[in-house]
Amino acid sequence: MINVSVQPAPIDVGAELAGVEAKGAGGIASFIGSVRGDDGVTELMLEHYPGMTEAALIGLAEEAFVRWGLLAVTVVHRIGAMVPGDRIVFIATAAAHRKEALEACAYLIDRLKTDAPFWKRERRGENADWVEAKASDDAAASRWS
Repeated sequence: MINVSVQPAPIDVGAELAGVEAKGAGGIASFIGSVRGDDGVTELMLEHYPGMTEAALIGLAEEAFVRWGLLAVTVVHRIGAMVPGDRIVFIATAAAHRKEALEACAYLIDRLKTDAPFWKRERRGENADWVEAKASDDAAASRWS
């Protein structure tokens, strides 16, 4: 089971996790990313290219599904305006054993940071700046090549 969603609505972590748990796997790993409020960020605006973003996320999910022999993978990513503390991404992987679930989950978040076409703008007071790609994200993603 592969479930991918790009949505403006808040992420219902309980419902998403229940869907993955229903597969009866021995190991389930999950990751929740939240909007940080450090450096005075008051809003994060996430934009995407409809169709292209979903296709990229589905491709990553399919790759993880096959590579780690998963029973289920869920990727939910928010778009639009969010404030510190809002959940921005949820990833869950289910496998027969914990090692595969944990590795697949780490792979997905690392690759999502570099391979998913999202554009981020952070607002601090009256100023809003686009967020540049980070070398540390590229380095994390490269370990999976």
